[in-house]
Amino acid sequence: MIRDAKGGLFSSVIDWYIGRKVRSAFRGVWVRGELPVAASGLIAYLNHSSFWDGFLVHQLGKLAGWDTYALMEEQNLARYRFHTRIGAFSVRRGDPRSAVETLRYAKTVLERPNACVTIFPQGELRQGPLGPLSRGIEVLARSSRRQAVPIALRYAFFEHEHPDVLVEVGAPHAPGPMTTFTEQLESVTQRVHAARSTEGFTLKIAGRRSVQERWDTVRSLPPTTQEGAPAARG
Repeated sequence: MIRDAKGGLFSSVIDWYIGRKVRSAFRGVWVRGELPVAASGLIAYLNHSSFWDGFLVHQLGKLAGWDTYALMEEQNLARYRFHTRIGAFSVRRGDPRSAVETLRYAKTVLERPNACVTIFPQGELRQGPLGPLSRGIEVLARSSRRQAVPIALRYAFFEHEHPDVLVEVGAPHAPGPMTTFTEQLESVTQRVHAARSTEGFTLKIAGRRSVQERWDTVRSLPPTTQEGAPAARG
């Protein structure tokens, strides 16, 4: 397997780069619900619908104070190995021996201070309904005896030119059967897709302002005289 390689200057550079990319690509990242602490180790599991998902998980971890790690398919991680610098480690899908090795490694990672291991149990990018989830999330939660938190991501265009990221955070729960994980992830996914605006969400990461917002700012400025000083009102 490919293990994570967090730490050092290169990790700091990638960390800065990801934050910059997210702020430049989106109008904002909005969160509804509380991101839990990970003092005793935490597992976060999410829907997987976009290339951006891994970068967003990284940013959510920074907001929550997590030491964030992510499970990634080995073939993809080998191609984009820089992800190891932000906590990615691998598993070979369909290989039972690889799954056991990765499970053991994930359990050691969860013993690190404030560690959060993030998993996309769909196993692939998928639009629309979640589809079947991998049992790896259930096995890891049961064997590590760590709580798990369901999180849903949505990339939405509302009245602005740049998309917003909506993040729905469910309540952390104890390990349980696979049906628990499926029901919890379906619940937060349905809630985030039912949203028709950012109302009810809290802006956590401000990104690019739209032309409309910049124009509204200009319109709100006081008029000026020919010399450039604010004109007297009254």
